[in-house]
Amino acid sequence: MNLKQCGRISGLYAITPDEQDTAQLLGKVRLALQGGAQVLQYRNKVADSKVRLEQARALREVTSEFDIPLIINDDLSLALSVAADGVHLGGADGSVADARAVLGGGKLIGVSCYNRIALAHEAVSLGADYVAFGSFFNSTVKPGAVTATFELLRQAHDEITVPLVAIGGITLQNCVQLREAGANALAVISALFGANDIQHTARQFATLINVTNFFDH
Repeated sequence: MNLKQCGRISGLYAITPDEQDTAQLLGKVRLALQGGAQVLQYRNKVADSKVRLEQARALREVTSEFDIPLIINDDLSLALSVAADGVHLGGADGSVADARAVLGGGKLIGVSCYNRIALAHEAVSLGADYVAFGSFFNSTVKPGAVTATFELLRQAHDEITVPLVAIGGITLQNCVQLREAGANALAVISALFGANDIQHTARQFATLINVTNFFDH
């Protein structure tokens, strides 16, 4: 486990929306980072490989400017190409061991564990730096996602020794509940990037989840 890096998985964990226009995406991300987002995950399910590379390179520059981790969703080769800080793996995205072999020991590897505590224990045993659970609420991005419970999150907080990320339908109205149940970071897409004022919304999230005291494992 990369102790120095994994301590940076905390607070508002912003996940990019599907945006084809790189300039538009950068503008939105910059506002989120100015508002207090502490982690950025690049996720784009609609762009082709050329656009994804262009956007990931540009986001690498912006996140370096703000000194926050850039995590690439699902794509090891892209993470390697842009010298990202890590990769996030879903259930069908390969193993932690394979990702570590490609990225090396200094990078972050996150794993989606959905609503399965056993999967989280396995991921940590294999060297994952953080694990994610969800969906905790109805999600417009993944409307058919499995549901995770607050009880699961509290159990994970007691048993899992790496940062916990909560995802799925998180809003300003429900984020404090997840923090109180044990989440170290809250992954947000729609409620952040769909807001009329992204910077102000990011600042509200950052204030509500108290980023200064997040890493408490």
